[in-house]
Amino acid sequence: MTVGTSNKKPEFDVLVDAHAGEIYAYLWRMLQNEQDAEDCLQDGFLKAYLAYDRLDGPANYRAWLYRIAGNTARTRLRGRLRTGILLSEEPSDSSLPIEQQVENKFQLEAVMNAIEALPYKQRESLILRKYQDLSYEEIGTILDTSIEGARANVSQGLKKLKTQFENVESLTVPNLAEESSEVG
Repeated sequence: MTVGTSNKKPEFDVLVDAHAGEIYAYLWRMLQNEQDAEDCLQDGFLKAYLAYDRLDGPANYRAWLYRIAGNTARTRLRGRLRTGILLSEEPSDSSLPIEQQVENKFQLEAVMNAIEALPYKQRESLILRKYQDLSYEEIGTILDTSIEGARANVSQGLKKLKTQFENVESLTVPNLAEESSEVG
């Protein structure tokens, strides 16, 4: 079943079941903290549930849920900035030698910091496209921009990241080579 493409409004719990996993992954990438991602997922779905009856006609429910979740996460991030609390938590592979774990953590932090430094729409567009595998149409809906604007934001974000990392020999940037045909 493709949720959000028919004219009949699906039950809310069907939407939650269909999209909770991918939205959690998106929130974790934005917030870089498991507890904050879980809290924002719960808050976002509560906000969506309370607004669900006000949706008219056919809608892209997936994009609508991403938009609510993204807004909830941005509110959480602003709160962190006000209090000075920034957390980073990423799973580690304990089967690797400690040197490799340290190197992986260093590389991940460098990439996360570079993505975090991108302008808001470039950062969000890049996360939604490369990590959440959303279409440019969905990204445009979520970020209230056109399809062309979403494509441009991804392309510009990728260019900035590639420029930043092209002189770093030992650092490999995940998921950037796949999109290289779009840059340019």
